Amino acid sequence: MPSVTPTLLATPTTTNNSQSRVSQLECGGAVGQEQDEHQYSEGGLKANLTVIGAFIGLFCTFGQMNAFGAFQAWYAGHELSHMPASTISWIGSLQLWIFFFSGAPIGRLFDVYGPTGLMLAGTLCYLTSMMTMSISTQYYQYILCQGILLGLGVGLIFYPTMSSISTHFSKYRATALGIAAAGSGLGGVVFPITFRALFDRLGFGWGVRISGLAGGVGCIAATMMVSSLSSHKKPQRYFDLKTIVDARFVLLIIGSCFVALGLFIPFFYIVEYARHLGIPDHTSFYVLAVMNAGGVLGRIALAYVSDTIGRFNLLTPAAFLSGLSCVTLWLFLAASTGSQGAVLAGVMVFAVAFGFFSGAYISLVNPCVAQISDIGIIGTRIGLLYSVISFPSLLGGPTAGALLMHEHGSYTAMIIFSGTTLMIGSVSLFGANFVQIEESSQEYNRQPLNLMLCSRCIALLPQCPRHSFGPQSSLHIRLHSCC
Repeated sequence: MPSVTPTLLATPTTTNNSQSRVSQLECGGAVGQEQDEHQYSEGGLKANLTVIGAFIGLFCTFGQMNAFGAFQAWYAGHELSHMPASTISWIGSLQLWIFFFSGAPIGRLFDVYGPTGLMLAGTLCYLTSMMTMSISTQYYQYILCQGILLGLGVGLIFYPTMSSISTHFSKYRATALGIAAAGSGLGGVVFPITFRALFDRLGFGWGVRISGLAGGVGCIAATMMVSSLSSHKKPQRYFDLKTIVDARFVLLIIGSCFVALGLFIPFFYIVEYARHLGIPDHTSFYVLAVMNAGGVLGRIALAYVSDTIGRFNLLTPAAFLSGLSCVTLWLFLAASTGSQGAVLAGVMVFAVAFGFFSGAYISLVNPCVAQISDIGIIGTRIGLLYSVISFPSLLGGPTAGALLMHEHGSYTAMIIFSGTTLMIGSVSLFGANFVQIEESSQEYNRQPLNLMLCSRCIALLPQCPRHSFGPQSSLHIRLHSCC
């Protein structure tokens, strides 16, 4: 054990550093206490209402975006049946791009003004997009109302709610964010089935209107529930140089770009793929619902575990196993032959596995960003991450459609592309995790320790078998009251 030369202070000392952990050790034991200028509630009425409100808001908005595969299949058989799949998929890809790209300005506005005004604007965008989509008949109209306006509305609900949760929770942040993100997964389960039933019974127009009105009520309720504890209201620089020199954040962005390139391809094409295997239309829509159901479990279960074993420690495996499930389960199914029941069972197995691991990634990436960011820039950094990955998200769907067309209807190349990009992204995420561990270790060794010892213990401190201090540690010791 390295030797330590303590410094005696007759009066208590305080450490004026909000980013360092100050440990107070008493005779015979150690008690760690994290000091931060921001006080996390870690629960309570406002915090719990924020999580519930976020769940409802994401169910109504992001959940519908997760169900775009149902729209892709419907358009291909009805309003846009004269267009190739790659062209139709631009609607969903543009929707994702607008949602992701809007993250940086929305996150910046959240850090300055809070969530309420942004969520009200998001509710208005959502309602307007759904009502105009219900009367659309042309491709450009779907691009405008579903691709652009709905994507913006989802962003205005998503970013303020997730950033608000991060201001309430630190220790249980991943669990809280996972519960909220499960709303989007549950919406992805409900909406494909609901849309199919509404479209068949009432037609496309009334089906979209009913869904939009119900979702609007949910968005209003979410707006009333969500609150933020962040007291930082003064505008800072829009882009801080510290962001691009933070290796953890840069590697996280690079990995997320590759992940975003392939992550949404199964959600876009799984229904069409099920039809390709001969699964009836009324059953193929359930495949997407099962995939999103797996996502609900992954969002909650692995997020809960990550609060114990580390968020970065689970982010990398989640991305890698998502890609591995594509190039094993999905690729195997693409070349398989057998009875329709066996084929359907195999597709369902892939849907559950991919949904579980991809849902875990979606729920973990936000707490990982919050973990390496100051409280005053959480919204900005989360938004910046999503703005950067908006570009690969925009290209993923059309690239998959182009590969499908180039291979004359064979899904093999598209599946390999999706799985490979996910696994490549996991390598960069592993690098971010490695840097995070190294920097955390160095920061721990530099942390000042405020010791409260009696004079007899000070003489024995270098020989203490229970405590060891790094060579860079600084010790501040004050006399115990009994001395």
